[in-house]
Amino acid sequence: MPWKILIADDEVAIANVVARKLQNAGLEAIVTTDGQEAYERASAEPPDFIITDLQMPGMSGLELCQRLTTELDKPIPTILLTAKGFEIDGTSLAHLPILRVMAKPFSPSELLANVREALGIRTASPATRFACSG
Repeated sequence: MPWKILIADDEVAIANVVARKLQNAGLEAIVTTDGQEAYERASAEPPDFIITDLQMPGMSGLELCQRLTTELDKPIPTILLTAKGFEIDGTSLAHLPILRVMAKPFSPSELLANVREALGIRTASPATRFACSG
C-alpha cells in the first residue's frame, strides 16, 4: 500500500503539480484546497505525511498542524510551504512536527526528495536497479 500524503494548498495549480509529482513516484496524493477541509480529512483518516501551505482560507497551515498535533495520537510529519519572504517565528514551530519550511516557488523534485527522506523511502541508483545476483 503506498504512502498517503495529504496536500493542502488553496492554489490549485500548485497542489496539482505536487500531487502529480508524488503520484509519479508511487505515492498516494490527496488534494485539499483549504485548511478546514485538510483538517477534516486528516482527522477522519490520518495521512502518513502532510504538505501544507501556510496561508489558506478556513485554517492556516500552522493552525492545521497545531490542531492535529494536539488531537491525534501520533504526530504527522509536515512540510510547510510559504510565500517567499514570509517569516515564521521559530518558537511557533518548536512543538510541531514541521520538518521543513519551503518558500514558493520551490522545486517539486526537491520537495519529493524531502518527503522520501522523511518517510525513509530509498530510491535505487541505476547501478542497483540493474544489478543481478548470482
